[in-house]
Amino acid sequence: MKTIRRAPHPQRGFMLLEVLVAMLIFAVGVLGIVGLQASMTKAQTGSKFRADAAFLAQRLIGGMWSDRSGLNNYATGGACTSHTRCNEWLAEVASQLPGGTATILVNSLGTDTAGVVIAAEVTITIQWTPPNEEQRRYTTVSAVAANT
Repeated sequence: MKTIRRAPHPQRGFMLLEVLVAMLIFAVGVLGIVGLQASMTKAQTGSKFRADAAFLAQRLIGGMWSDRSGLNNYATGGACTSHTRCNEWLAEVASQLPGGTATILVNSLGTDTAGVVIAAEVTITIQWTPPNEEQRRYTTVSAVAANT
């Protein structure tokens, strides 16, 4: 009896499996890049809010230096709502930072004979709440003195 040898069957579907594995690796890479982009955007947004808060605080201190004779106007219980310049600044904090609020504390370091503050330690605290995050805070302390 004669044995007939058959040629082995070529493997089928192997290339399809390789393509599916390559697509899976590519998809994981794309998801990683998307996650990295989201993380970078969140960090950049947080950095911008911190820079805006620092700028706003320094701008108010600069305004106090130009209005040194009116330091009493900023010491109205933390919010300085009775002073136009300070009110405008508070509105700007609220508009530039999400949920932005601020308190200004003026600790008198000296007064003249009429009781007007001529030197003060100013503490500015700005708070904001970025979307889907916890509340953030920026605080700065500066000394402001009037010309005497």
